[in-house]
Amino acid sequence: MSIKVLTIDDDPAMTEFIGLLLQSHGLEVIACNESRNSMEVLLKEKPDIVLLDLMMPGQDGWDICQSIRAFSNVPIAILSAIDDPIVISSALDAGADDYMVKPVAGGVLIAHINNLMRRHQVENNKTAMLRETGILRSREFFEFKPKPVQA
Repeated sequence: MSIKVLTIDDDPAMTEFIGLLLQSHGLEVIACNESRNSMEVLLKEKPDIVLLDLMMPGQDGWDICQSIRAFSNVPIAILSAIDDPIVISSALDAGADDYMVKPVAGGVLIAHINNLMRRHQVENNKTAMLRETGILRSREFFEFKPKPVQA
């Protein structure tokens, strides 16, 4: 099953470039160049990950990130030209899972996407297991206790 990536950026050249790069690595890409339509596209397409630009006219990436976080835990990676530690930490605190500065090398972008997908899968597996077993946040869940060997 292919990873579905939603790119939200007001620059069509950027979304086209990212689309070509990601498709060459077997990922499915949906591009959204209108920030005002981004939530509709997200709800319709149900992507596995979102690549989001911060600086867009109308609704900016900050607003979109917060809107997504209000109902979803889909991984969000900010892809922005802003290389400022305060902005980066603020974006991560606002709900983004990762932050990359444009231009980013193709291999680095793919590695970040793979990393986010691995982490997201682990979290989903933990949540499913906790629901299935009824264990919420017990100390027993987080500590390894070998069972005594029967002689």
